[in-house]
Amino acid sequence: MNTDFSGYTNSVNSDLPSNGETEQLENSALCVTKQIEIDENCQSHSSLEVNVSQPETEGSASNGDQNTESINGDKTQGSVDEEKDEGETEEWLDILGSGQLKKKILKRAESSYRPQRSHICEINLEGRLPDGTIVDKHDHLSIQIGDAEVVQGLDLALPLMDVGEVALLEIGPRFAYGALGREPDVPRDATVVYTVELLSADPEPDVEVLPATKRKEIGCRKRERGNWWYSRQEHTLAIQCYRRALDYLDDIEGGITLTSGEREGSNQGTEEELHDLLEDRLKVYNNLAAAQMKIKAHDTALQSVENVLRCQPNNVKALFRKGKILAAKGENPSAVAALRLASQLEPDNRMIRQELLRILRLHKEDTVHEKKLYKKMLGQDKPPDSLPKNDKDINQLSPAVLRLQLQVPWAILFGTLAVLVAGVVAYRYKFL
Repeated sequence: MNTDFSGYTNSVNSDLPSNGETEQLENSALCVTKQIEIDENCQSHSSLEVNVSQPETEGSASNGDQNTESINGDKTQGSVDEEKDEGETEEWLDILGSGQLKKKILKRAESSYRPQRSHICEINLEGRLPDGTIVDKHDHLSIQIGDAEVVQGLDLALPLMDVGEVALLEIGPRFAYGALGREPDVPRDATVVYTVELLSADPEPDVEVLPATKRKEIGCRKRERGNWWYSRQEHTLAIQCYRRALDYLDDIEGGITLTSGEREGSNQGTEEELHDLLEDRLKVYNNLAAAQMKIKAHDTALQSVENVLRCQPNNVKALFRKGKILAAKGENPSAVAALRLASQLEPDNRMIRQELLRILRLHKEDTVHEKKLYKKMLGQDKPPDSLPKNDKDINQLSPAVLRLQLQVPWAILFGTLAVLVAGVVAYRYKFL
């Protein structure tokens, strides 16, 4: 047993390191311990650096957010200022680009429905001069767009308004009352500012379904508006109004629709309605011809007059205007015939007599001019050189010589005719 124990002790001692090895192990342990401490210190230091750098990053981020917010705020404020500037510059809309027609919205409409040409609109209207004087004021005024029932500026601006909108319209003289103005309240070349409220806009009704009384009312209103334009020498606008009046007064396919009250009336009442429409229609045609004569549209003016004479052959106004139109076209004989008939129907009409005398004078001058042309063609425009130049020379000539000299032009004429006949005969037999 002791032997075993001693062997075990020797084996243990052999396993244990020696003193030199023990010192080496201790030194290495110390190095490892120091390295561990250094690593721990480094980790703690790095963690501190991380903890310290994180607030700095957060601070820099917050500063960046503040800078971004300030930049965005500046941009937002700048955009608001730009919008304000744009609102101020675009507050007035220059419709034509010439400054003659401008629009500013005072109250926007809830709907976006806009009227079109020929729509019937109901408006409230107030027009003022630059000094504030009111020259036009109408409540619930009914007009038809494009029919020249108002000044041109309103006709152009209403299709740009929504139903329910209130707008301010500044209309220059070109599209208001022009160089003539409107006596006694609108001076020449005046700018008019209108406050317009568009109440409603409806399409134009079918003319064929309108009763005779309504057609007469609308047609006469358009005719009167045409007369107003004619008095202002705006002949093109007058023609436009007259043509629109004829749309309501002319014959239409299917006849004229009568209201229930008209149907209950007698046949005589219906004939009276039709007769009134005919009379108004002939008035419009006469006025239309006068306006067409002003713009020298003689062919269309003659057609308008013929429309009157077809129904009323003895219409004095139509005959008078027909005579003037034919004279302007150079047809003086026909013009004289028309004016003579008009003068017979109204012998006391001084204007017709003066025009007839003027046309007769022109006709006489034309006749003389034609005779001179014919004489020139036949060589008779100049007397022969052998003829005497004064009364003394004529007295010195014997009657036989004088007769012979006067017969010379006739001999020349007959000789010319003989040559022409001979030429024709020769030409004919040559080509047979």
